[in-house]
Amino acid sequence: EGANMLCAPPQTLRPSRPLLPPPRCSGSAQPSPSSAGNIRRQVLQPEGRAKLDPRSDRDFYAFPRLVKHVDDGFLATLTDLYRERLRPESDVLDLMSSWVSHLPPEMRFRRVVGHGLNAQELAKNPRLDYFFVSDLNREQRLELESASFDAVLCTVSVQYLQSPEKVFAEIYRVLKPGGVCIVSFSNRMFYEKAIGAWREGSAYSRVQLVTQYFQCVEGFTQPEVVRRLPPSDAGGKSGSSPLEALMRLFGQANSDPFYALISYRNFKPM
Repeated sequence: EGANMLCAPPQTLRPSRPLLPPPRCSGSAQPSPSSAGNIRRQVLQPEGRAKLDPRSDRDFYAFPRLVKHVDDGFLATLTDLYRERLRPESDVLDLMSSWVSHLPPEMRFRRVVGHGLNAQELAKNPRLDYFFVSDLNREQRLELESASFDAVLCTVSVQYLQSPEKVFAEIYRVLKPGGVCIVSFSNRMFYEKAIGAWREGSAYSRVQLVTQYFQCVEGFTQPEVVRRLPPSDAGGKSGSSPLEALMRLFGQANSDPFYALISYRNFKPM
């Protein structure tokens, strides 16, 4: 299944896993600009795309970081959301992935393809059947066949995209009609590598920003927003100390707020 999906030898996997036949490259497999989703408008101004750290992202991620960037409560909520929205035996693309994909352990998929910036991290991810390394801030085109995935996932990474319009157009292209894209994030980030529009925004404005990323590509359904907030962030009486408030400001709260936006290519399946 999907042996001709990748047009470069995948930088794969664990020797104990069976390998599929090598991918074939054909003219039809090469994405063209016209095959991507139609971008209606640009969301970001130049200053909104800027990062404090101008170094290449490939250099920044040269060394593997085998850590989880959000807390267990966030990850449990994410896995439950995947359990609810993903279908067994489907084709999944884990975009901007790492050494763990947070997929429900009991769910079997036809294939899971990972993308990221560090091959060592991706090689340690037990859910990936293939992976490939590329910098989406240098090259937004994905060397993947059009309409080849049932789901595209992006976990706590959307804040680093400097050309989100083109990336979301590519997500649209590789999704099958009715395929789902789930983008999740919290209030944590590598501050110097996040784009200006994200760094300077609030939780509300970041939700609106990702909503606009979907809306700027013709054909995505209106995004659904899922929020799971700690009690002190949900309008209740927090009773927290100034130190706890300061820790929340810098993403160090005991419970990370959970946000996910869900959109489908063309229609939401029944």
